[in-house]
Amino acid sequence: MDSELLNSQVRVVTIMKGLAAGQILTMDQMAEAIHRMQKLVGCGVFHVQSIWLFTRSDLKTIVIPQSAFGIINAIASSNDWPEVLSRVPMVFFWVWINLLPFAIDNQRQAEAILEDRHNKPWRTMPSQRMTEAQARILMLLLYPVSLFTSLRLGGTRQCLALMVLGYGYNDLNLADRSWISRNVINALGFCSFASGALEVAMDSPLSFSGENNQTVVKWLAMIGGIVFSTVQTQDMADQVGDSSRGRKSMPLALGDGPARWMIAIPMVGWSIVCPWFWGAGAVVHVVAAFLGLLIACRTLTWRSIEADKRTFQLWNLWMAGLYTLPLLSAGGR
Repeated sequence: MDSELLNSQVRVVTIMKGLAAGQILTMDQMAEAIHRMQKLVGCGVFHVQSIWLFTRSDLKTIVIPQSAFGIINAIASSNDWPEVLSRVPMVFFWVWINLLPFAIDNQRQAEAILEDRHNKPWRTMPSQRMTEAQARILMLLLYPVSLFTSLRLGGTRQCLALMVLGYGYNDLNLADRSWISRNVINALGFCSFASGALEVAMDSPLSFSGENNQTVVKWLAMIGGIVFSTVQTQDMADQVGDSSRGRKSMPLALGDGPARWMIAIPMVGWSIVCPWFWGAGAVVHVVAAFLGLLIACRTLTWRSIEADKRTFQLWNLWMAGLYTLPLLSAGGR
């Protein structure tokens, strides 16, 4: 297919050169040019979609929530909210371009392909849209792109941290060896994406000095704690695939029942602590506590694969709701 695509590119260039030189095309040449252009466009769409599928399932987990964290906290910390809003596309792009090489590295692994055949067969690798060698080359090309983007937009420290975390998660298999190391890396990754998005939204590096910055740092630490203690929600529906690759996720290491209680209890606790931290009003306290309790009860009661997938979607909405607390609070802290 690659040689055929190259031949199409060469033939189209030859025809375009002929047109530029004033050559009149015959009907057959015009039909050939249109046919080959259609093939080139179709091939381009195919590859763009293949790249997109690497990050599709992470839109609800990483791209949208972490971008929202950066934008919301930048607005809450800044008086120049129009400037923050003007940088929204840059924030989303920064998060996505830093996620993409990590996702490719994760999904190109043989164990990940085996897992995805069970859990996400539509992804690029199990659907055979790309070979492992092609995915590796693409990943190696994209890491410098993400670094260059971070040098231009901000979040360079977070970009480098994500590279290190990605290496530990994917190449050292730290995410498979223990649910503790898996949750730690997830927590640090969430904090890196969130703080990097914040730096891009503010167009300035995050500092530890100043009351506002210290509040943001404490909030990031809390986000890390939330993720570490509840992110195993995503593992409840993936137990078949995780078992096939020998991953020691929490429900496989400790059992399905204990893992559900270790989700439910901290979820209710964080739903109470987070509004308190931001000094939110009574209505926000009640709504947050209700949502946390609702998801906790659902985790304990509805235990099918489909129910666990829906619960994880609600967990992402719950996280996004927590990210709005700086704007909902009575002037912050």
